[in-house]
Amino acid sequence: MHPYYITRDEQQIQQKIILVIEDDASVGACLVEAITQETPYIAFLVTESHHALAVLKEVKPDIILLDYLLPQMNGLDLYDYLHTHKPLKDIPVIMISANLPQKEVNRRQLIGLSKPFEIDDLLTTLKGVLMDNEALGHSPRLTG
Repeated sequence: MHPYYITRDEQQIQQKIILVIEDDASVGACLVEAITQETPYIAFLVTESHHALAVLKEVKPDIILLDYLLPQMNGLDLYDYLHTHKPLKDIPVIMISANLPQKEVNRRQLIGLSKPFEIDDLLTTLKGVLMDNEALGHSPRLTG
């Protein structure tokens, strides 16, 4: 195992919170495990859109990893809902799905990852989005 050295850029993105919204608990758990083991980020999973809404009333994550195919409310509907609420509208979202509606993803200027994707691609994308968001001066946390 190689020692993990943290660069100056990575120090700025330590302790970022990633909310994974994925209805398949086993897929979500694998994503959370990969993120927490391979990065300095904190990641947690919710499997239902209404639970995600409850969590987002208390905590404003730095980024949301959002599955498109969710029961009750699809990922785009959830994104649209979040985007209408001022405290949540600046949270970057990465949409994930085996059946991404690319036209809708592009229209909303979202980043989309098609399942199956490589974990390295996900981690690189997360790091890039978080660093870009940091450069823009966004530093979300508690919403209450």
